[in-house]
Amino acid sequence: MHGFDFKEIQEKISESFRPWQRSFQFWVRATNIYTGYKVFQLRVSLVKDAKKQEEMWERQHEQAADKIYFMCSDLGGFFLKIAQLLAKPDMAPAAWVKKLVTLCDQAPATPFDAIQLVLENELGKSIGEIFETFDEKPLGSASIAQVHRARVKGNKMNVVVKVQHPGIERLMMTDIRNLQLFALYMQRTDIKFDLHSITKEMEKQIGYEFDFKREANAMERIRCFLYENNKKSPVLVPRVLPDMVTKRVLVMEYINGIPILSIGDEMAKRGINPHGKVAEAAKHNILNSLSRAYGQMILKSGFFHADPHPGNILICKGQEVALLDYGQVKELPDKLRLGYANLVIAMADDNASRVLQSFW
Repeated sequence: MHGFDFKEIQEKISESFRPWQRSFQFWVRATNIYTGYKVFQLRVSLVKDAKKQEEMWERQHEQAADKIYFMCSDLGGFFLKIAQLLAKPDMAPAAWVKKLVTLCDQAPATPFDAIQLVLENELGKSIGEIFETFDEKPLGSASIAQVHRARVKGNKMNVVVKVQHPGIERLMMTDIRNLQLFALYMQRTDIKFDLHSITKEMEKQIGYEFDFKREANAMERIRCFLYENNKKSPVLVPRVLPDMVTKRVLVMEYINGIPILSIGDEMAKRGINPHGKVAEAAKHNILNSLSRAYGQMILKSGFFHADPHPGNILICKGQEVALLDYGQVKELPDKLRLGYANLVIAMADDNASRVLQSFW
C-alpha cells in the first residue's frame, strides 16, 4: 500500500484555489482604486480654481498609478498585458504611462525545474539531448512565457528558447473574465464607452498567444516578406527552428541587442551626449527603421506585428533594430489596407477631398 504524497495533494489544492485567490485580490485592489477616484471627484468639485484642480488631478493620477503598478506587478499574468496597454500616451493619464511603461518585462520567472518539465514534455527529449548549453537563469520573463539562452547540439547555433509558464492559460482567462465584469460595471455607471467589447476582443487576441505554432508561422511570414521586399530588411526578425516548435515551446535564433528603454543608459556609459548630434542621428535611424517596417507590413502586406511595446524592440550593433515577439499579429482585408494607404497619401499631400474619398 502506497503512502499519501501530502506535498502533491497540498500543491493540487493550492492550484485549484489560485483562481479564486487572484479574483479576490483583483476585486479588493480594483475597488480601492475606483473608490479613491470617486472620493477624489467629490473633493475636487469643491475647489473652484482651475489650476489648483489640475494639480490635484495630477497628484491623484500619481497615487492611482502606484496602486495600479503594484496590482499589475504582484498579480502578473494578464495584468502585465493591461499595463502594456495602458502604458501608451493615448490610452491613459501621463502619470500612469510613466509608471507602467517600466513593467514591460518584469513578470516573475517560473522556477527552472517547472520550465524543464514543460520543455522536455513538449519536445520529447531531455535538455541534455537537444542542447549543448542551456542557461537556467532566464533572459527575461513576460506574462505568458519566459525565454532562456541556449546552444543547440550539432550546429552550435545560439538560440533563445521560449517556454510557456505552466497553468498560465487558465489563470489569464480568470483575469480576463474579472476584468470584463469590472468593465461592464464601469460602462454602466461612469464611462459612456463600450469597454466590455474591448475586453472581449482582448480575450480573443490573448487566446491566440497561447499557441506558439501560430506565432512561429507569423514570425516566418513577416520575416520572409520583409527580407524578400528589401535589399536589406528594415528590422531584424529571428529565424525559427521549425523542428523545435510546439504549442508551448518555441526555439529561435538568438539576436544580441540592447532593449530600447536601456539605450539612454548605454549612451551615458559610452559618454555620448543624449541631446548631441550622434544621439539624434541614432534616434532618427531607429525611428526610420521601425517606420519603414511598419509602413511595409501594414500598407503593402496587410499582415503585421501588432505588439510594438518597448520590451519587444532591441537595438543591435550598427543601429540595427530587432523586432521580437510575434504572439500578437493582425491581418487587414485588402479594402481596409488600400483605403488606409490612400488616406496616408492624401494626408501627406494635404488633400482634403482625397481624405474624404479614401474609404469610399
